[in-house]
Amino acid sequence: MLSVVSYSFKNAPVELRERLALPAGEAARLLPELRMGCGLRELMVLSTCNRVEYYFVAEQRAGGFAALLQWMRTRYPEADPALDAGAVRLGGHEALVHLMRVACSLESMVVGEPQILGQLKDAYQLAVDAGTAGAVLTGLLPRVFRAAKRVRTETGIARYAVSVSYVAVELAGRIFDSLAEKTVMVVGAGEMAELALSHLMKAGMHRLLLANRTYANAVALAEQYGGAAVPYEQLGDRLAEADIVITSTGAKGYIITREMAREASRKRRGEPMFFIDIAVPRDVAPAVNDLPDVYCYDIDDLKAVADSNLQEREREAAHAQGIIEQDVQAYERWQQSLAVVPTVKALRQRFSETARRELEPALGRLTHLTAEDRAQVQRLVHGVVNKLLHAPSTRLKQLAEEQDSTLYAEALSALFELEAAADEDNVVRLPARPGSRQ
Repeated sequence: MLSVVSYSFKNAPVELRERLALPAGEAARLLPELRMGCGLRELMVLSTCNRVEYYFVAEQRAGGFAALLQWMRTRYPEADPALDAGAVRLGGHEALVHLMRVACSLESMVVGEPQILGQLKDAYQLAVDAGTAGAVLTGLLPRVFRAAKRVRTETGIARYAVSVSYVAVELAGRIFDSLAEKTVMVVGAGEMAELALSHLMKAGMHRLLLANRTYANAVALAEQYGGAAVPYEQLGDRLAEADIVITSTGAKGYIITREMAREASRKRRGEPMFFIDIAVPRDVAPAVNDLPDVYCYDIDDLKAVADSNLQEREREAAHAQGIIEQDVQAYERWQQSLAVVPTVKALRQRFSETARRELEPALGRLTHLTAEDRAQVQRLVHGVVNKLLHAPSTRLKQLAEEQDSTLYAEALSALFELEAAADEDNVVRLPARPGSRQ
């Protein structure tokens, strides 16, 4: 049964997640040792900037939780007081749903972001390579990946931006269809400006100019993002070079006036110019929007788009949750059917053994048969046994997917005295659903 200990941005502060983070190389080395030391059957570790999660299969769920937390207390003694408080412990159905939601980016800080699926695939491959992924993980993770693909193809969850910086860059892309031949000027060097720069890089802008009151900050960002720094006092003179100007400063007044924008527009000779102002207070004078061929969007315009997108994303998230529930139910039905496999195997062994005991003395008496005749009789008997067992075996597996499989397995085991059916190492048991008999 799958279980998980989760430390995410929802329940664990960044200081704790930083301490618990496991780089891929370190995780690969620790996985076999940790699985053995904690007495786990299977183990996978997912470590990203927003979450550190241990997915495991153990003989006893509670014992697995206790062993993992004890290991973490030993490894991270300085984090001990926060380890219990920050841990979310899930098992069985809840752990399965959580894993599906993580893969589908419903648990991400920015819902719909695509990186988490690749990170989860990498974590699974590490577990496979380390030999800590067994029957449960190898049976489950490919289904999880397919569910995530369904969510991305059947919903629009990844289409709707929610951060203002992302919306600003998305808007810039809409204005010109493509930024491949455009020059973008970013004024400011704070967090919002850096987020916008990150999105601009992904959008493939042609040329980047950076201006900041502190020239050293503009130079540092220019080096980081491959742009050119502009001295702040030259802002008015260089403004005409930009097709799009994104501003995000902490200035108390307007840093771009109507006169500055009009002069820049004159130099551009009718080429449209767009100002995207994501600062509060605003950096661009509202009167700029009255100029011909000059367009200005402020934080309220962008927030309206972001809020609208958030509503759309919430609707798509509900659709995605429906897909997850379908796939979880399908997986649980399949897993439930595994519970009867030992019983089916034991039933076949019982019939085959009975046939063998009856066949051997009979063949011993039929001494006139040739070797080929004897082989033909053996094939005939085995064929009869297989045909007799095919229908009940198939039907038992079907019933196991629809109802509580243990009832049928136990009934069959009692009727035919199938001791092997009680082999707990081979039986996968799920918690009973509401309304089912225990």
